[in-house]
Amino acid sequence: MGMGMRLVRKPLLNPRRLFKFPILQPLYPAPTPKNIPALSKPSFHTPTSSPFSHEFPITNTLLFFSSFSHPPPSNPFDSADLNAASSASSSPPPSNSNSISVVSTVSSPPHHNSHPIDAASSIRKPISLWPGMYHSPVTNALWEARSNIFEKLGPSSPTSQLDFKTPSQSRTSILYRFSSDYTLREQYRNPWNGIRTGKLLEDLDALAGTIAFKHCCNEDGTTRSLLLVTASVDKMVLKKPISVDADLSIVGAVTWVGRSSMEIQLEVIQPTHESPESSDSHALIANFTFVARDSRTGKSALVNQISPETGKEKMLWKEADERDKKRKQKRAEKKVDIENKHTDRLKALLAEGRIFCNMPALADRDSILIKDTCLKNSFICQPQQRNIHGRIFGGFLMRRAFELAFSTAYAFAGVAPHFLEVDHVDFLKPVDVGNFLCLKSCILYTEPDNPTDPLINVEVIAHVTRPELRSSEVSNKFYFTFSIPPEAVKDGLRVRKVVPATEEEAKRVLERMDAESI
Repeated sequence: MGMGMRLVRKPLLNPRRLFKFPILQPLYPAPTPKNIPALSKPSFHTPTSSPFSHEFPITNTLLFFSSFSHPPPSNPFDSADLNAASSASSSPPPSNSNSISVVSTVSSPPHHNSHPIDAASSIRKPISLWPGMYHSPVTNALWEARSNIFEKLGPSSPTSQLDFKTPSQSRTSILYRFSSDYTLREQYRNPWNGIRTGKLLEDLDALAGTIAFKHCCNEDGTTRSLLLVTASVDKMVLKKPISVDADLSIVGAVTWVGRSSMEIQLEVIQPTHESPESSDSHALIANFTFVARDSRTGKSALVNQISPETGKEKMLWKEADERDKKRKQKRAEKKVDIENKHTDRLKALLAEGRIFCNMPALADRDSILIKDTCLKNSFICQPQQRNIHGRIFGGFLMRRAFELAFSTAYAFAGVAPHFLEVDHVDFLKPVDVGNFLCLKSCILYTEPDNPTDPLINVEVIAHVTRPELRSSEVSNKFYFTFSIPPEAVKDGLRVRKVVPATEEEAKRVLERMDAESI
């Protein structure tokens, strides 16, 4: 080194100078231990009557608390908090180490290393059913209760005879203690301080499946194991907004039974201080149809019949029977060619779309083509998303479809939309673990002429794609209806009109418009 030269040590680069991203702050402050009550695991109890319905005594109530028995760590890198829920065999990293140990917060069940678990395994409970793993605490607890019933059944005991059961024997309710359980409340809170509707739809399907399972099982353990799958869901209309800061209850029972199918009605109830009346407490009513299959042969299996007792139970049975007849009539009817039936309407819909295609500079600025509103979401169905039968359960598909539909309406309107209803859903084909599922959404049509409540109708189509076989099949079609907040309407926000560009799109629009008018 020459004279007059000296070695200058360069300062270390500050990572914050390299990356100009803002430092995100948590939306909600970490709770202090004194604000969180002692939490316990979900438990069943049998009250004498329902606080929501005098005619429907609740025979099984499931109280839901969070699966955490301690407050969340104040610092995500606090090793003491991370290791508090780990097993005793886990050893903490050395104090001078820069690595962070990743430990399981779920205790392993006994004999978990004995055999691998797959869909065809004789082990009753796959890893996806362990508490706190991959599903909501409600779904986990419901499947846990269903698994306990399932384990009592003989693996090969045939059904000796069918029983007659009352709706009260399958009636089950779940109670979300949002008002007192901070962790549970945060699990269901969305960014706009409302409830995560997609997660609620997932819980509804899990509860309906548990109720159907209870109805099909005999208490003496002589029932053969059945494969129960969601066949369809009737239209669900949200009657009032659901708050995440008040306790929520879902009550359901089998209301109608056919030869191998059954209908389960669920009521989402949230009383308010302003209107504690039972009629004003119902936020949503859902009707799920389940079908039974023999777990060995896959063919239709007979299920226990139902014997309604009270006047309300008989009325619900009659209403469900009428819905079943309409479904059968709809399947039996030959589809009338829409092009011949509504030629004038097709021409009117396509006229504006052709202007967009042929003369885009002259097209209406308040309109947009359907193809310009589309979004897409593709993923592989993982083993963690399966149900107790080893298939992807319907609630998961409904949640993912809702979340994509919400995002589509959000990107279209420019403001967070309000969910109003989901139309009738048919589960056409089962979805298995490992399937490549592709969800495609679009704004099918809008109703901007309503100045106070403009509607946005979103279509989501689920495709099961098999690249090895060069095939793609439609497994589900979902139709959601949203609106925009009244405040946005007052501020001058307008919903654009959506127009089709092809005959195929125009036919889909007319089909949905006619279905909504029924």
